[in-house]
Amino acid sequence: MHRTRPLVHPHHALAAAAIAALHLGAAAQQAAAPAAAASAPAAGQLQVVTVTAERRLENIQDVPNSISTLGGEALDVINTSGQDVRELSGRVPSLNIESSFGRAFPRFYIRGYGNTDFRLNASQPVSLVYDDVVQENPILKGFPLFDLARIEVLRGPQGTLFGRNTPAGVVKFDSVRPTHKFEGYGSLSVGTYRTVNAEGAVNVPLNPDTALRVSLLNQTRDNWVHNTYAPGPTRNLEGYRDSAMRTQLLWDGSRDLSVLANVHARDYKGSARLFRANIIQPGTNNLVPGFDPAAVSYDGANTSKVQNYGANLRVRVGLQGMALYSVTGYETVKTYSRGDIDGGYGAAFLGPGNFGPGFIPFSSETADGMRDHGQFTQEFRLESTTAGPLGWQAGLFYFHEDYKIESFSYNSLSPGNPQNGYERVRQKNDAYAVFGAVDYALTPLFKLRAGLRYSKDKKNFGVEAYNSSGFGTPPDLAALAAGGPISAAPSDNKVNWDLSGTYTVAPGVNLYARAATGFRASSVQGAGFFNGQSVARPENNTSVEAGVKAELLDRRVRVAFDVYHYEVKDLQLTAVGGAANSNILLNARKARGQGAELDLQAYLTDNLLATLGWGYNDTRIQDPGLAVSVCAACTVTNPLNAAGKALIDGNPLPQAPKNTLSFTAKYTVPTSIGDFYAYTDWVYRSEVNFFLYKSIEFTGKPLTEGGLRLGYTWDNGKYDFAVFGRNITNQIRIVGGIDFNNLTGFINDPRTYGVQFKATF
Repeated sequence: MHRTRPLVHPHHALAAAAIAALHLGAAAQQAAAPAAAASAPAAGQLQVVTVTAERRLENIQDVPNSISTLGGEALDVINTSGQDVRELSGRVPSLNIESSFGRAFPRFYIRGYGNTDFRLNASQPVSLVYDDVVQENPILKGFPLFDLARIEVLRGPQGTLFGRNTPAGVVKFDSVRPTHKFEGYGSLSVGTYRTVNAEGAVNVPLNPDTALRVSLLNQTRDNWVHNTYAPGPTRNLEGYRDSAMRTQLLWDGSRDLSVLANVHARDYKGSARLFRANIIQPGTNNLVPGFDPAAVSYDGANTSKVQNYGANLRVRVGLQGMALYSVTGYETVKTYSRGDIDGGYGAAFLGPGNFGPGFIPFSSETADGMRDHGQFTQEFRLESTTAGPLGWQAGLFYFHEDYKIESFSYNSLSPGNPQNGYERVRQKNDAYAVFGAVDYALTPLFKLRAGLRYSKDKKNFGVEAYNSSGFGTPPDLAALAAGGPISAAPSDNKVNWDLSGTYTVAPGVNLYARAATGFRASSVQGAGFFNGQSVARPENNTSVEAGVKAELLDRRVRVAFDVYHYEVKDLQLTAVGGAANSNILLNARKARGQGAELDLQAYLTDNLLATLGWGYNDTRIQDPGLAVSVCAACTVTNPLNAAGKALIDGNPLPQAPKNTLSFTAKYTVPTSIGDFYAYTDWVYRSEVNFFLYKSIEFTGKPLTEGGLRLGYTWDNGKYDFAVFGRNITNQIRIVGGIDFNNLTGFINDPRTYGVQFKATF
């Protein structure tokens, strides 16, 4: 029998008790150590937004770069219902995030430019930087969001000041730093499917020079999808437990020296992505009639695990007229994800009645794991600190990563689902860079910036072990029998640059223009159960953009608008699945993207704050001879060559919506003892291609998701109680597919709702 859990897990109860105790301690200290009141904007006036997009703290209005930020209430809303990093998708213009692994492996796209590769050594052109440390491996990019000061999304190439694979842009997470006062918060929400989100932080000054901040998160959800195939080894799915912690210790007892140490960890266990066989009506991109999100029929097992540990040390040393920064980081992650890839049970060759739902030509049950991983990074950066028209920074960067990936296949048709295939590969990656940037005020109104970076990147990739009783041995792996391994060792170097300028046309109104280049090093995918080894050459992006940033009506309105164009030469693409059932890398001669973006925040009245974000992205692959394998069962709309492959010249990039739109509004009703409020948020993206070729069935429909939050705050905002709903219209869409077997797809989350209480001290 399925055993239900108590509504509040003991871990959550302990966390709530600890938060309450900390709150009482804070109340006792308030008289002895009153906090200095932070300067706040007047009613109906927007707060000043500061960012570190150029590696130093600046007003966002002064930075000649297309940047959006998220923080405060927007992040609280995302975490309240147990969402993960994918919920950031569409929250700012031109950002899309999707995954075929669920919570474990997010794939980022900016301005339509990303990578659909699902292998654990895949590189992405969007870099994730968490507390100044690059998170290169895609599993590292799924670290949960909690106790963050802000998220910055930098659109366009960032190849000068950031260290790894940034031709499309950077998503930058900054944790709340320790402070020298006793403070913190605790939040507990309970919702649909017994979803519980418990998070909190406590900040403790240990002495006048030292402060400690401890942040905790625990998200859980019960299984809500039932496996209707009785012999299936996994009976209930889509539940999870995602726990994370961060401990920071700050010492800044000297004007010329500060040290911030950070230790963090994540432990996740839950379901892998649920692939659902034949949920797409042939000849359409509609769900089949009677589709039930709460049911699957699997003869394969399903599980997903991630353990991530890391630490970093950030040091600032004040020197004569300059400051030296050192950022040292180490990350390690272990993961294992197993799923029923064909999305159903049985196989057609077993005869009628022995397969379903729909047509299952053959079974496919696979897993990927990473048991040995280590990433080390070191950066030294000098920055000028003197006043005057000239500023500069320069630095050195080193990156090293070494890991082993295991791939498994299983026989779903035999009792116990025995393993019938195994492969182990190892990849080592070393990268070095030297960089510099200058900014100069030609006049008080006109400022120029320029940057230069030289990068060298080398990979060593090898297949260490392979056996497969189920699929045979691809030609590239035959050499393993003669002593192998199969290997590749690409080495690349590149000089990147950027040049930008800002002109103040009126108080609070800046025009800017920027040209920049970006670089992604060669990628390798080893021979697998169905395909040989493939290597993609390095890709290079050149981008230009121009825009305006303005604060208007006594800072009641803030607007940023830009237009851009980019061209990527030797674009790395991943041809996934298809009738050949392969996953290979290839290069397109080039691709281009162009569009516009709008970011708007405005107080419509003193009590009504609204935001609007819009991104228009027109992308095209430009390579007349480029052809890829097509699906096994869908309706392809591209022309085919003599080999039956689709010619994809002119196609948009995969997972690249032409339009993204976000909207939020908060209306507050003040009273003598507290404030009532209503908050709503909406995200829209237009249709997307799931794969490189065009087809009717594997075109994702437009998706609109909305949220609503009704709440009450009191005691000067220290306490907040709210009821909330996510995806309130319950719009269910196919958001990705598997194309080698049948019309298999996976979907977004259905509607959820719940309550939350948050206390700040």
